[in-house]
Amino acid sequence: MNVTAEKKDQQVVLEVTVPAEDLAKAYDKAAKKVAQKVNIPGFRKGKAPLKVLERAVGKDYILQEAGEAIISETLPKALEEQNIDIVARPEIEDMKLELGQDVVYKAAVTPKPEVELGEYKGIQIEKFSTEVSDEDVQQQLVSMLDRQADMVEAEEGAAVENGNFITLDFKGTVDGVAFQGGESKDYPLEVGSNSFIPGFEEQLVGMKVGEEKDVNVTFPEEYHSEELKGKAAVFACKVNSIKKKVLPALDDEFAKKASTFQTLDELKADLRQKLEKSAASRAESNKREAALAKVCENAKVDIPAVMIENRVESMIQQMALNLESQGMKLEQYLQYAGMDITKLRENYKASAENNVKLDLVLEAVAKAEGVKVEAEDLDKEIEAMAVSYGATPAQVKKIIAEQGRLLDLTNTVLRRKTAQMLVEAAVEA
Repeated sequence: MNVTAEKKDQQVVLEVTVPAEDLAKAYDKAAKKVAQKVNIPGFRKGKAPLKVLERAVGKDYILQEAGEAIISETLPKALEEQNIDIVARPEIEDMKLELGQDVVYKAAVTPKPEVELGEYKGIQIEKFSTEVSDEDVQQQLVSMLDRQADMVEAEEGAAVENGNFITLDFKGTVDGVAFQGGESKDYPLEVGSNSFIPGFEEQLVGMKVGEEKDVNVTFPEEYHSEELKGKAAVFACKVNSIKKKVLPALDDEFAKKASTFQTLDELKADLRQKLEKSAASRAESNKREAALAKVCENAKVDIPAVMIENRVESMIQQMALNLESQGMKLEQYLQYAGMDITKLRENYKASAENNVKLDLVLEAVAKAEGVKVEAEDLDKEIEAMAVSYGATPAQVKKIIAEQGRLLDLTNTVLRRKTAQMLVEAAVEA
């Protein structure tokens, strides 16, 4: 076998020449394989003479089978010889197949790009605070008070205020014409929750029970309904009831009612502890994100477009799976969000490019630093997966082996291990 390579932009075109005798052997094997698949009158499967088989299925068909077998056998060897690690399916072109002649074919392949690493060890990043203030604890208490609040009817003659819960009738029109979904009776609404079209709730403030008013709004340009995007609308509204929120006293009795603690001080201490734990976790996450972003920023790599496209497709597939687990199809989501699949791909492109670059940089750092994945690293990952899936480690191992995903898992663990090394080495200033 002879292999030559020519670089073209982000691809390499390999020209592979295979001796004629290899084609002859591959042709014989292909003929035997094809013979096992076809029924030829007068012969048992696999027993028809070659000439009869060629008349039955065509010589070109057997040649094509032989050609595919030759590519499967020789292309991996050609890539290994040229020290090329590909990131996309090869494009086979100009294959010449003729018995008695050498086989020549071209394969356009996209190699994994070279990464030029910048500074990555001990890089300086911002120090993220883990402090929890008295105000933070107080905000948590206010939220708890809000959840324990009683709703009481507003006094007679009271006007709507922000924070009130009201019921109202409304009927919306655009250019004097009612539209679908624009009418409701006794609709419950927390005024100030911003759950309606911008500007709607503010115009209800000051209204009293039984009062009617036209509310003028404009639908946002990004509104999910194509017919209403950017349109001016008028809602004829009538307030039917007003309820106010009455907060309980912030004391030991409240602590007993809202938690398992006996005193307000105990409740505050518990809230502070939980906030401190959350702050520490958030700071660690921010540190990781900042450190890896800096490492990527310092590195240079020319990412092939196909790698970004493949990552976008992978992200969309994952999104579709997540939506299906919630009982929604991707098509339904796109319709509700007012976008098409092309727009979704465009939205994911920048994130996909960042993710691909991070993976490439981490692999380059792992190679430079000699980071290895040990058997215990894989065992820990498999144990974590088993817990997540509600399975045993043995079951997870079996699935990974059957699906041929061991290399993918190893690479994932390698990148994670390398990332942790970089984060631990980062200096917070």
